[in-house]
Amino acid sequence: MSAPPRIALVVDDDPAILRLLRVWLSGAGYTVMIAEGGRQAMEIVELHHPHLVISDWEMPDVNGVDLCRWIRHQTLPHYVYILIQTVRSGSDSVVSALEAGADDFVQKPVSKPEILARLRSADRVLDLEAKLQTLAKTDPLSGLATRRTFQDHLQREWRRAQRHFFPISCVMVDIDFFKRINDTYGHPAGDEAIKQVAQLLEKSVRGSDLVSRFGGEEFCVLLPETDELQAMIWAERTRKQIESQPIKIGKTELNITVSMGLAQRMADTKSPEDMIEMSDQALLVAKNSGRNRVLSYASLSRSPAEDSSEFSPERLFRGLKASEVMTSLVTGLRADENVRSAVQFFLRFRIGSAPVVDADGRLVGILSEKDAMSIMLLPNWGQTPVREVMKTNVVCYEEDTPAIRIYEFLCRVSIRTAVIVSDGKPIGLINRGTLLRWFANNLACHRKHEHSEFTPDLADDLPIFDARQELQATSRALLDAAQRLNDQLEELDQDFTGTVIGGASRIQELVNDLLTNCNDVGPATRKDDQQVHGLAGLLEAMGSALVSEQVNS
Repeated sequence: MSAPPRIALVVDDDPAILRLLRVWLSGAGYTVMIAEGGRQAMEIVELHHPHLVISDWEMPDVNGVDLCRWIRHQTLPHYVYILIQTVRSGSDSVVSALEAGADDFVQKPVSKPEILARLRSADRVLDLEAKLQTLAKTDPLSGLATRRTFQDHLQREWRRAQRHFFPISCVMVDIDFFKRINDTYGHPAGDEAIKQVAQLLEKSVRGSDLVSRFGGEEFCVLLPETDELQAMIWAERTRKQIESQPIKIGKTELNITVSMGLAQRMADTKSPEDMIEMSDQALLVAKNSGRNRVLSYASLSRSPAEDSSEFSPERLFRGLKASEVMTSLVTGLRADENVRSAVQFFLRFRIGSAPVVDADGRLVGILSEKDAMSIMLLPNWGQTPVREVMKTNVVCYEEDTPAIRIYEFLCRVSIRTAVIVSDGKPIGLINRGTLLRWFANNLACHRKHEHSEFTPDLADDLPIFDARQELQATSRALLDAAQRLNDQLEELDQDFTGTVIGGASRIQELVNDLLTNCNDVGPATRKDDQQVHGLAGLLEAMGSALVSEQVNS
């Protein structure tokens, strides 16, 4: 298959020269692009990465030498050969252009035979540069990307995954008992084993994936936009393919197996190197536990009892999606509102953190009480936009993510909250409190059903939850708090703002408890439920008004 034509960019402010060179170069097999000045040429170089640039020296906006100097400072996928057209012939001009990065010159007026001959010379340079680049980026034995090439590609994909909240995983692959192959059949047999495993790995990946030889008999596979479960499915399928295809070495067939360790970038994974280290740890355990198997880094934190027990988390969350466990969002924070509004939001809904959205409702960050507190001693802290304080490295999962995966993540890391999204927009939260509440409700539910599958013995030990009793207890506490505040105000002569704020804050907490617990009252008490909501709303409004009045005074 022949290589595509090289792209030649012609830069000149003379339309006649542009038309002439377009005809000559197109006839010689180049793909020709035209720029009428230096600034337009810069845009084309950034977007289309031409192989050759033929530029006039004298141009009104950016001259040819400045354009040349600019190109040499860009990070481009290949070398750009620059040919300058000029009427100048002095040695000082030639030296200045060469030092700016020009490769060749052609005198005006331009002749067709001369410019085509110089372009053929440029092609020879570009061919050699392409071969050198291929040698530098490709492992000579396996034909795969080198470790350095892999690292560069990983850095780009890592930044993209962070920017768009995409998952990304990597898989370390090691040929089992490779030394035994070398010792028994010789090093040529070992080389052939590396080649054929490399070919099988390359055939099994997508165009967006990258397979590299990491050293010796070890490979690393990068899987962008792939979570740990998907990576596990790919790795297990590929392992079976390698196991089922004997490698032919002369007249001998060798059955070769591989061990694999994989890891996904998590919210607490600080760098690409950490993700590779995690997958390498999983690979080491896979080799030490019998080889010819796939292990994920997440599985290393689970004990065998957790995997085999009939009361395991896998059984508890079997078939459940994130949307079935999450706490639904009442509302969210906007990036353009101020921190004072965010504080009021936290106090009203009794939550410790909240997702932040842009004008279109898409997730852009997360703000916690700790983030807000970090600036509260600064002047005008309340007017600070949320976008300047929020964190952008949000832990988010799609609504159809298996709940067990989020459970395992929150058990393993120090991060407390995961945001559940649908089409990039937050729809709920899952934190440890969410999971504990779901677990308790699950037990309480099964306590009431005689034919429960789930841990009947544990459910028997759980006291039956009586929502009415909880409401009554909370109401009594609310009355006590109000009476205590009244008694304190009678005893104080002045400066009672702190007392009012503390008492009203306690009242607001109890009101929120009322609103939460009344959701558990059955249909038979719907009237009482409405009365509780009315009372709670009135008390909360009174408390807020009291605090506002005292603070303002």
